[in-house]
Amino acid sequence: MKITSRFTVALHTLLVIYKFSPAQKTTSEFIAASVNVNPVVIRRTLLSLKAAGITDVKAGSGGASIIKDLKDVTMYDVYRAVECVDGDIFHFHESPNPACPVGKNIHDVLDGHLSDAQRAFENELKKVTLAELAAELDGITAK
Repeated sequence: MKITSRFTVALHTLLVIYKFSPAQKTTSEFIAASVNVNPVVIRRTLLSLKAAGITDVKAGSGGASIIKDLKDVTMYDVYRAVECVDGDIFHFHESPNPACPVGKNIHDVLDGHLSDAQRAFENELKKVTLAELAAELDGITAK
């Protein structure tokens, strides 16, 4: 199962706001032009980020701003804010056959490994801040 694109759209959105505001009003239309999606997608993303206390959005065409310090926002915070997955990353197939020795024991074999993998993924996201992503972007765009 793939994580939805809401996660990367949210990170892209935040980096557009970082790069262009306050010199440019970062409206949903402006951000959508960079992300190459419909502005409605950006408005939904901004609402999720606002609910998480990461951004603020001015009504009308006032634009969006990041209200948390970039070093205090991790990729994990963004991941959780936009609810990329509901619960576990790995969705187990329904109703393994309990009469089969594999089906009967598949959860015992895989559940721990899948939980470890999800925890490792989330821990990696917690290591990277928006400040680090912004610095990487600045390094690339300065070339």
